[in-house]
Amino acid sequence: MNKPLINQQIRAREVRIVDENGVQLGIIDTREALRMAKERGLDLIQVTEKVDPPVCKIGDYGKYLYSLKKKDKKIKPKGGGLKNIRLSFNISDNDLNTRAKNALKFLNDKDKVRIDLRLKGRQRGLEDVGKDKINKFLETIKSQGVEIKIEKELKKEPKGFTMIISKK
Repeated sequence: MNKPLINQQIRAREVRIVDENGVQLGIIDTREALRMAKERGLDLIQVTEKVDPPVCKIGDYGKYLYSLKKKDKKIKPKGGGLKNIRLSFNISDNDLNTRAKNALKFLNDKDKVRIDLRLKGRQRGLEDVGKDKINKFLETIKSQGVEIKIEKELKKEPKGFTMIISKK
């Protein structure tokens, strides 16, 4: 984050002024704007330089920087990520419910959930049981009152099954 120009750092001849209460005072000579800011015991902060004349605000520089940092933290994008839930062939009902709760948490955060069911050795011959485990997992999620949308259908892969779901 590059710091905005303040007081004598502002090089424009005229600036558009906004006072500490958010009231626009119009276009004023920069020296006059600096004098107004000093009279009030505040700083002249250049908010944007992309317009002509640049917009400046009369206010406390430290508070302005703090509000910018706070705004930057809020901008972080939320959701749209892909979270993994790994199921095993011999998963117990209690573990299945725990994984379903985790998947619900991810879905409520607007993330997509990738469900992996790994099959080892002779388990690969029992694909129907594996599909039933995934269907039971999906039913557990649906029983919590969450409507899910299947982003990627159940797909057989060399190591097992994979499916991607999201919240409707």
